[in-house]
Amino acid sequence: MAMKLDHDDLDRLIEKISTSDIQEFSLEGEDFKLEIKRNLSDQSQVTKNLVSNNAFDKQTIANQKTINDNIPIVSEPEAPQVAPPGSSDLTEITSPMVGTFYRAAAPGEEPFVEVGNTVKVGQTICILEAMKLMNEIESEFNAEIVEILVENGTPVEFGQVLMRIKLS
Repeated sequence: MAMKLDHDDLDRLIEKISTSDIQEFSLEGEDFKLEIKRNLSDQSQVTKNLVSNNAFDKQTIANQKTINDNIPIVSEPEAPQVAPPGSSDLTEITSPMVGTFYRAAAPGEEPFVEVGNTVKVGQTICILEAMKLMNEIESEFNAEIVEILVENGTPVEFGQVLMRIKLS
């Protein structure tokens, strides 16, 4: 019996596992392999190895799926990654999660920030969509946007540099 999983099935499966006590889960089909390994005291990891003729579609799904049991990340912000001394005086803003990067609240709307804009602490600088939830990412600094390194609508990884800023 061949097993077919569509995007919604995968969403439901990940949702069920994320709300359970299951720490490791593995599922293999003809054209995919899904492995989920969780450490409930730490951020969960979702790993997918996909091999198929339409790997692009499945890889896109894989890039958009991550379980995160530690939703209140806001209470413990990551220390910003600062460029090595001598290379520049810029601070890097990194992605706090795996998701899709959006520069504006909706298609056709003005971007939250442009290169050259000055931002204040608490100002929304982008949105990261993860599992159909829109997460507004706010600036932790008073700064000037010097570089925006990610294209609108692009999948991003945890820790990936989104923007470089110059502290004011």
